[in-house]
Amino acid sequence: MTFCKKLSPFYNLAIFYFSISFILRIVLIFHPITQSSFSIVESIKIFSLGLFSDFFVFIIASFFLWLYLIFLSESKYTAPYGYVILGFFVLLLLYAASGKSVFDEYGGALPKIVLIFIGLKTILFAVFLFFPKWRIQLRFWLFSFVIFLYVLLILQNGLSEYFFWNEFGVKYNFIAVNYLIYTNEVIGNILQSYPVIPIFSALFLISGIASYFIIKNSKVYINEIPSFVEKIKISAVYICLFIVSFLAIPTLAKTENSKNVFVNELQSNGLYKFYLAFQNNKLDYFKFYKTLSAQEAFTILQKQFPNISGENTIQKISSDSLESRKNVVLITIESLSADFMKTYGNQENITPFLDSLSQKSLLFTNLYAAGNRTVRGLEAVTLCLPPTAGESVVKREDNKNKFCTGAIFKQKGYNVKFMYGGDAFFDNMQDFYSGNGYEIIDKSSFSPEEITFSNVWGVCDEDMYNKAIKVMNGEAKQKKPFFNHIMTVSNHRPFTYPNNKIDIPGDIKSRDGGVKYTDYALKKFFNMAQKQPWFNTTIFVIVADHCASSAGKTELPLDKYRIPAFIYIPNEKPEKCNKLMSQIDLMPTLFGLLHFDYRSKFFGQDVLKPSYKPRAFIATYQDLGLIKDNVLTVLSPKKEVKQFQLKLDSKESVASDFQIDYDQTLLKKQKMNLVNETISYYQSASFLLKEKKYQK
Repeated sequence: MTFCKKLSPFYNLAIFYFSISFILRIVLIFHPITQSSFSIVESIKIFSLGLFSDFFVFIIASFFLWLYLIFLSESKYTAPYGYVILGFFVLLLLYAASGKSVFDEYGGALPKIVLIFIGLKTILFAVFLFFPKWRIQLRFWLFSFVIFLYVLLILQNGLSEYFFWNEFGVKYNFIAVNYLIYTNEVIGNILQSYPVIPIFSALFLISGIASYFIIKNSKVYINEIPSFVEKIKISAVYICLFIVSFLAIPTLAKTENSKNVFVNELQSNGLYKFYLAFQNNKLDYFKFYKTLSAQEAFTILQKQFPNISGENTIQKISSDSLESRKNVVLITIESLSADFMKTYGNQENITPFLDSLSQKSLLFTNLYAAGNRTVRGLEAVTLCLPPTAGESVVKREDNKNKFCTGAIFKQKGYNVKFMYGGDAFFDNMQDFYSGNGYEIIDKSSFSPEEITFSNVWGVCDEDMYNKAIKVMNGEAKQKKPFFNHIMTVSNHRPFTYPNNKIDIPGDIKSRDGGVKYTDYALKKFFNMAQKQPWFNTTIFVIVADHCASSAGKTELPLDKYRIPAFIYIPNEKPEKCNKLMSQIDLMPTLFGLLHFDYRSKFFGQDVLKPSYKPRAFIATYQDLGLIKDNVLTVLSPKKEVKQFQLKLDSKESVASDFQIDYDQTLLKKQKMNLVNETISYYQSASFLLKEKKYQK
């Protein structure tokens, strides 16, 4: 057996992996969400450096294959070695089954997984030892299973990367790591969104066919198992490549530095991106981002908040009018991009009720979402502070007893509730809201007769609103004002909802249908609410949690953060606020309309006050942005700072107040006043959270 043939399992699998990666890149380049064209140089970079990344990642990923192959041997079954090894496996099995092993200290499923693995190894070794006639055949089937497993995982990963791109326009990121935690909702979403049986049937069929050819060209390894010396040589080659790969992968990642985000994403390796996201789900601002001295950061912040002093944001908010104790209903709508609405240029008429209601409300035409996930939207309207690096505060361990909108309402004697049609366990919402004084109404609060339709995310919006009306009718009888925060679920993949409600059937899984049904359900809610005695003394705040998609040519594409928001006050004349503002400003503005007097720690401001200075915060889990004076300043890990000049890309069919598209040109000379202001906001917010100074 030549040395080349000894490596046949590795290089045959590698060729298959490279082929799948190449096909995937081609498919993603021509995917509708990839809103970009690529030069010849960019294309060469995507495929050449991408291939190198794939090669080195494959070397790391084939560690278990190397481990399996290197321990294939005939000599270990000869006496007395075979009996000694079997005895060792039996003792190890007894240790794992004792309930007092080191694995039991970790709890969870780990002890069972280890026990099953050792048990199978023990049984298989015994069969190989005592039934030598079966040894060759069994070894072949085990070898085939290992190859099939690798082929299946390669194909499964390619499929997963495609569907993730289809949803978010990027390779694996922080969201993919989160999805591992909430497997019930995510797997359920996949089952309801895609034709799973045909997809997985095809997946297993293709895996079987590919495995057949790879096994056929690689089985020489088990037919002529390498000698000990040959295995040393194979191991020497593999270990050298492993070490080189360990160093090369992060080095290649540094070449993902194009101004076009799609080039970087397509060049990257999805598995390594997943690893990076897993490692960076917690980002210490002071370790990874550019900083100022604490004194300088808060001095700059004081220019925005003249009434604060020291290293805090405490300020007295006063009104010269009598406080109002109107009820407040805050509705955060899942994935409602601004461009779904007619006023922002949509011609499909999928939000007729929201379009009409916005014209009767205080309409904020220039408001930006803080992030691109539901937890960021909830954080923004609840805590009213900039989106800090890493995981949302909603999902952190230290997420309780924060200074929040619910705390202000409680101070004023309100009943405070968070209402969600799904399981509030998802995204840690129950822990966060209950830990901040909210009463939780979620799917578990519904009786069977209250549920007419549900999918993996929860009951349909109509059912949620019906429940909300019942709850609010009960609250109104208590002679106390109420603040109820409702989070919708229907405008989310798989976009299923009850049939015969709108002109788009609920079982065709259409995003336009999801938006239109969400609008329809909201109209029904208002029709019901108008008949209730509490309606005319209630203020309705309506805002999206984030946009439907976050993919764009830049790290922070502005059009993917623009969301609709308005405050409807029955019997009040409509107004329009065109000031640039952030999602975190919505509730402080509402408190201003209610003329609340309170001591505030909020970074969010009342945008209707003459002292307000327009700016907006937008962020991913690691890129932190500030929009101000037609400049976008972005702080990134490794203490990087970028600035982009913003130039409006007007559409003739859209009114000037509702234009959302901007060209972003990288500034060669940075505007340091805006850089320092951006740092002061994000650094001070991170400092207050870290030092537990943002408590109520």
